[in-house]
Amino acid sequence: EVQLVESGGGLVQAGGSLRLSCEASGFPFDEYVTGWFRQAPGKEREGVSCISSIDGTTHYADSVKGRFTISSDNAKNTVYLQMNSLKPEDTAVYYCAVVWGWGCPQTEYDYWGQGTQVTVSS
Repeated sequence: EVQLVESGGGLVQAGGSLRLSCEASGFPFDEYVTGWFRQAPGKEREGVSCISSIDGTTHYADSVKGRFTISSDNAKNTVYLQMNSLKPEDTAVYYCAVVWGWGCPQTEYDYWGQGTQVTVSS
């Protein structure tokens, strides 16, 4: 059974940092692309970042470039999203998702986690 479990969300002041984790199980993690997405209340889901385990390709949305860093630990089947210089507009539920293949960004993902809430206060 494919499982994706996000963790690391919370409440932080503007300018602060959080590190999100996406722990995967039930599939060959090193053959997949992992993406981070977010959805704020009343807004559409937005792609934040992705990483390709096979070739190391990464991609970032313009809104987070220079502030967020995605990384992967294949030995732990975990992808991290380090979020620095957080802004109130980063407040959202953050989801990770995976799709078999390589290269970023990807247009469709097959499996999704349940999400973790990130709240940035001003």
